[in-house]
Amino acid sequence: MSRAARERRAELASFLRARREHITLEDVGLPGGGRRRTPGLRREEVAQLAGVGVTWYTWLEQSRDINVSAPVLDAIARALRLDQRERAHLFTLSATVDLEAEARRCSALAPGYQLFLDQLDPFPAVALSWRYDILAFNTAYRFLHGDLEEIPPEERNFLWLFFTHPDYVDFVEDRDGGARLAVARLRTHVASHLGDPLGQELVSRLLAASPFFAEIWSQHDVARNDPGYKVFPSSVGRLRMLPHRLLHAEGDGWTMVYTPANEQTALQLPRLLSREPQAASA
Repeated sequence: MSRAARERRAELASFLRARREHITLEDVGLPGGGRRRTPGLRREEVAQLAGVGVTWYTWLEQSRDINVSAPVLDAIARALRLDQRERAHLFTLSATVDLEAEARRCSALAPGYQLFLDQLDPFPAVALSWRYDILAFNTAYRFLHGDLEEIPPEERNFLWLFFTHPDYVDFVEDRDGGARLAVARLRTHVASHLGDPLGQELVSRLLAASPFFAEIWSQHDVARNDPGYKVFPSSVGRLRMLPHRLLHAEGDGWTMVYTPANEQTALQLPRLLSREPQAASA
């Protein structure tokens, strides 16, 4: 075990002991055990509540080099009544991916985020998770290529559309360069989320469905040169755009905002908004 790993395990052991000492038998619904020399729960009581072996939990608090899985950490977090920040700290110290937190973070954007995207019209804007799930978008992005609202929500993953959907294979003019950049970024993100089954499932689906994706994935690129602009053969003509990448917490993702790179594109962008069906007058 490396020095950094030993230090992390020692901090984990101290954290567990501190949390254990702040929990009473009454907090967890266990019968009182009379006077105690030390506050809080005993190790065997935490092990009982979490459904793990007493010896294993003792080793965990002794900084032993033992295997720790996400389900077991989840059980310990519940036994110790950890809040979300404490739970995140527990998983960080254990160097383990919290799948429950990942799913929760990817499920929705913060309240008001859609309003933020809408205010960016006529500049196309889309919020993505690290897996390129399309979490939200504004009107300009909706009509950048076809009508994104016509795609079922469960299929709204940018990579899935780009590599498999006939209406999105020519989403950008430089398809080869755009594909290689996106896949290189995906591989980098996958390395940071190795325990995420949804990411693994996405890669497996793409490998099975797209020989083009499989070819690029097999090259193991993790960095590609970004030309700094994108050309979209859009529904309102050829658009030359400058991409701006804004990070957000939801799904370890980012928001892409595209601004015009020339005057012609600036004049064309408002036409994307005119494609939205108008509500019928009363």
